[in-house]
Order: sequence, then C-alpha cells, then structure tokens
Amino acid sequence: MAEPGVGGAARGGGAVGALFVATMLTGSFLLFLVQPMIARLALPRLGGAPAVWNSAMLVYQALLLGGYGYAHLLGRLAPRRQRTLHLTVLLAACAFLPIGLSARAPPAGAEPALWVPYLFAVSIGPLFFAVSSQAPLMQRWYELARPGTDPYPLYAASNLGSFAGLVAFPLLVEPLLRVTSQRWLWTGGYLLLIALVLACATRLPPRATSAADVAPSEPAPPRSRVLLWVVLGLVPSGMMLATSTFISTDLVAMPLLWVIPLALYLLSFSIAFAARRWLADTLTGAAPVTILLFGGIMMGGFSEMATLSTLMALVLLFMISVALHTSLYRLRPEPARLTGFYLAMSVGGALGGVFAGLVAPTLFDWTWEYPILILAAGALVPQAPLAAALRVLWERRGARLGAAAVILVGLTVAAAIVAQGPGGLRVVRHTSATFVVIAAAGLLTLGARLPYLMVLASALLLFGGFRSLSLSLEPGARLRSYFGVYTVVDEPNRRTLVHGTTLHGVQLTGSPARERTPTTYYTPGSGVGRAMRAAPLLFGARARIGVVGLGTGTLACYARPGQSWRFYEIDPAMAQLSHARRFTFLADCAPGAAIELGDARVSLERAAPASLDLLALDAFSSDAVPMHLLTREAFAVYARVVAPRGVLAVHISNRFVNLGPVVAAAARAGGWRALILNHRPDATEEEGTPSSWIVLTRDPWTQALLAGDEGDWRALRRRPGFAPWTDDYATILPLLRF
Repeated sequence: MAEPGVGGAARGGGAVGALFVATMLTGSFLLFLVQPMIARLALPRLGGAPAVWNSAMLVYQALLLGGYGYAHLLGRLAPRRQRTLHLTVLLAACAFLPIGLSARAPPAGAEPALWVPYLFAVSIGPLFFAVSSQAPLMQRWYELARPGTDPYPLYAASNLGSFAGLVAFPLLVEPLLRVTSQRWLWTGGYLLLIALVLACATRLPPRATSAADVAPSEPAPPRSRVLLWVVLGLVPSGMMLATSTFISTDLVAMPLLWVIPLALYLLSFSIAFAARRWLADTLTGAAPVTILLFGGIMMGGFSEMATLSTLMALVLLFMISVALHTSLYRLRPEPARLTGFYLAMSVGGALGGVFAGLVAPTLFDWTWEYPILILAAGALVPQAPLAAALRVLWERRGARLGAAAVILVGLTVAAAIVAQGPGGLRVVRHTSATFVVIAAAGLLTLGARLPYLMVLASALLLFGGFRSLSLSLEPGARLRSYFGVYTVVDEPNRRTLVHGTTLHGVQLTGSPARERTPTTYYTPGSGVGRAMRAAPLLFGARARIGVVGLGTGTLACYARPGQSWRFYEIDPAMAQLSHARRFTFLADCAPGAAIELGDARVSLERAAPASLDLLALDAFSSDAVPMHLLTREAFAVYARVVAPRGVLAVHISNRFVNLGPVVAAAARAGGWRALILNHRPDATEEEGTPSSWIVLTRDPWTQALLAGDEGDWRALRRRPGFAPWTDDYATILPLLRF
C-alpha cells in the first residue's frame, strides 16, 4: 500500500489536502471540547454524583460508536448520495444549537439511571453524532477525491485536533469564557465545520453514481483480524483510564491530572498514524522493554517518590499506546474498507472504557485493572529478540518449556519467602538485586511470548502484587467505589482510612474515651472544632447541625444530647464503612444522626428554609474540587438553609488548590462575615493535622463570640480582582499551588 501520508497528501494535493486536514482538525476539536463543556453545564442541575458522570461517559461512547457506524454505512453509498445525506444530517442537527442542556424536567418517579442518559442524549445527541462521524468519513472522502493516496495518516491530524480541544477547555476556554460564551463559541465552530464539509463535498468525483464504482478490490478481512482490531483498540483505551485511576489512587491526587493521560493517549494516535514512520517504529521496538521495567516498578506504588513514579506511569501508558496503535496502523485494510476498520477500533475503545471505568470499580476492590492491562499489553506488543543467537534459542520448544519451568519455580520460592516475612504478605522488600535479576531475565526472553509474560507477571506480583493481594484478602481492609479506593489500616493504638493518597480519617483505639476523640483536621483546636464546641452557647441545647461529607464520621463526636445531626454524603461507600463499624465515631457519638446520600447541593436545595444552625462543608480536601459547591448560587442555597444567626464552616485544607479567594469572594457577594483559622495542633492533640477552616455568619454577635474564642481567628481577606465563582464561570487555574 502506498504511504504518502499527511505530508505527502498536502504536497501532492495542495489545497485539497489542506482542506481535508482543516476539516478533520475542526471536527475533532469540537468533539473533545463538548465533552467537558456539557458536563460542566450539568453540574449545578444534576450534581456531581457518580451516576451522572458515568451516564455522561456512556452516552459519549454510544454516540461515538453510532457516528462511526453511520460513517461505515454511509461509505457503502455512491459519493453523491453520501454528500447529500451527510450535509442533511449536519444541517438537521442545527436545530439543537446553541449547544446546552435541555430544560426538560424529569417526570415524577423517574429512574435516574435512565433519566440522566436520556437527558444527555436529547441535549447533545444529534450534534455529537453528526460531529463524531467526521474522522472516518473525511478520510474516505479524501481517498475518493484523490484516488491512490493513503488517507490513514489524516487520522494523525484528527487526533491533534482532539488533543487541542481537550487541552483548550481547562487551560483557555473555561478560564477565559463564561458558560454562555462557551456555548456560542462551540456553535460558531459547528457552523464553520458545516462550511468545511461542504467544501470537501465539492471535491468528490462528480461522475461516480453507484457504490460499485468505489467498491473494495480486496476480500473482506477475516473475523480474527476484526477481533484483533477490537482488542488493539481496547487495551490502550482501558490503560488510559486505569492509569488515571492508579496514579491518583496510589501516587498523587491532583486536580486536572486526568488531562495528561488522555492527552498522551490522543498523541499516540498522531505518532502511530503519522506519515514518517521512524518515531512510531522506534517507540514500538522499545515498548516491550519499557513494559517489563516500568510495569513492575509501578506496581510498587512508591508514594514517597510520587513525582518520579507518576512520570514513569505516564511514559508506560504512552509507550503501550504508541505500540498498540502502531500495530493497528500496520494491520489497516485498503482505504475502501477504512470505515469498518475505525468502527472496530471504536468498539474496542468503548469496551476498554467500560471495563476500566464501570466494570472494574464494581468488580475489584483495588485498581487491579492496571496490572491486568499491563499484562495484556505485554501479550500484544510486537517483540524481537535482542540477538540472533537468542532467536535461535527460543525457536526450540524445549528451551521455552525449560525457561517457563525455571521462572515458575523461582516465582513460587519468592512467594513463599515473602509470605513468611514479618507482617505477612504486606512486607515486600524492593531490593536492587531482585530487580536486576527480573530485568535481565525479561530482556533474555524478548521474542518468546510465554516466557516474557511469565517474567512480567513475576515482576508485577513481587513489586506490589503480593502486597495488594494480601490487602484484598483481608476482610474489610479495602473498599472501592466510583470515587476511588479506600484502605483501612489497623496499627497499634489507631485505625486510619486512606482515600487514594489523601488521609481521610484516624480513630484512636485502646479505650472508649480514645475512640471518641476527634483527630486529624477536626481536633478541638481546629476551626470546626471551636465552632462545634460553641454551638450550645450560640444555638442552645437543641442545635441543628449539618455536615457535607461524612468521611469516617469524626465530627459526630462533637454531638451533644438534644442536638439534631444530619450528614450529606455523595459516596455510599462512606456510609458502608460507618455502618460496618470499621470506624465507630457515628455509632458511639451520634447513633441517631441521619445520612442523606446524593450530591449535597441537590439535597440542600430540597431542605426547608432556616433548618440548620451550623453547616460544615468538608468536601474540598482531595484532588477533585466540586466547583458547584462553591459558586455564588451554592452560597445562596446555604444562606437559605442556614438560620439567620447560623454559622457556615468551610474546610479549605488542600495540597494543590488555594480555595481561600473563592470563599472570600462568595462571602462578600452574599453578605457573609468571614473568619479564617489556620490551625497547627500542639502535643496535646494526638493525631492532629494542620488545617484551614473558614467560618461565615451574617450575624455580628455570632461573629464576635467566635472571634473571641481563644483569639487565633483573623479576618478573611479578598484577593484583589478575583471574581466569585458562579454556575456560569469557574476555574481553578489561578488557584493552583505549584
């Protein structure tokens, strides 16, 4: 097959090549811009519950599959009919402009699992469907316009557009434009896309009137080849999501981190499908070595070297994606069958997303999809022996079986040694000698698939697999939800809960008094501790307390007889932990407290006016900052729910984001008086953690009482020029700590 590529197409086709490249860039840019945009639009209305995000992703994947299937079916028609039908579809979708969320309200008793996908589908379905078909369809049209050229490298340009759209939203569009302006920007881009498609349509051959004129010249690929296309699309897609989950769970929890794996995934297509093959071939050749060396290291989860480990995880993802997408490129069919090729690849991508994004969180208690997909990649990437002598050796069946037996015995012995270590399977020492032996064995097995996979499996087990397996086998030690992995660790005199890399709670053990002692961010000297202790004085014996974010339930130990307590928790896993008595704060201190599951803002909007005296917001200390809980509209909800003399306490301790300016701007806009307390616990507060709490009230007397409590409060200052977040505008970029 000829391979002039994008560069060759542009040189040979001049304006024609540039036109098709511009059309694909525009379509892909719009496609990856609309996904975060519509999710951002949905936040205030639907909240941040996992069902909302999962439903959105399922709709995206279904519509993308539909668009690729439509392009495949359209390719069977004569070029003139393709042109007429596709332009009709694009124009018909204009009825849904400007893009936005439908105003339809759910009927009474509607099932959210069905209603939310329906809402997304009717809001952006026709537009997303029309745009998603551009990548395969424009490549097919380009081949029709310039017979004999290879349209596949145009896919590299398409993914550059996807990359640009992905990066543009968090870095440019969201910081610079309000949601209303974003909608009109996307509308303008869509109209431009129609004009570009119309220009491309004029380049189609005018005399071809039947599908037979452009029929494939080669036999249809066998089912085994189509299945291989699906699998080669599945593993990198699943690996991209698994990498995002793994590094945020075991290495570093940081806002916007999800952008980097997805960006690398998209860039891998641009390299794998590029006209110049040297880079793709070089990276593909190095991929088996990278998988072997980095795969085992990553399983160790070296949080003490989080930055280096994160970089290695990203390199591993990139190498796997380039290698497998290069394999896809090498297995591509003739251009007349490219739409079916992309449809199969899209099916694989969707299945990978479903496995890593939906199935794995339900099926596994840890990110087991990560090592599974590393093994799958090792089984699929092209391999070649390091030397000719090794090729001759591995061609002998006896050598393969002997090596496999040696590896199996070595792995068994290593497992027995590890299992007998002090502390059980959790104690795994990552010695340099062990790593060197495994690396050397792996390099020698290159080109022999089964021995290579056994060495890779050994590395994954020895460098973290046994430790993770021991935690999975320990009853109650781990719990996973769509929000991440929760690990409960029992240590002498304390029990801790870690959510990914974020400390979520500590309970002291040894006596009933210790078990009721508030710890971490909630010690008596913290801002929320002082507000809770002042509640009986401020609001009387029957104070009504609300807490957004259950965690381990530590705050419940400030409850007093006669008070009414209610927790708002988005993750059912937290309620499960408290009810399973792994943490007994709630059962011991406030057994009558209510737990309302779901997005807190949506729940509070349903609450009665002035129904709370004190509301604590404790949902901003991890990597994912729920913006919709900090907008002016959200503070208006709090003002309605909190009594006129009530107190709103906001926890802003965060390693990566300074949320003080956001709260200060919202306080000023809503007429709140704000005080901040940056607390560093002393030796009397066992297991205390430095914390930052802001308390807000609209009553001068309440503020005076709080400010006079032990003196450390100070007025919260506004950042000059910082506008409050609204449902129409919010960005964390100016607030990031580097």
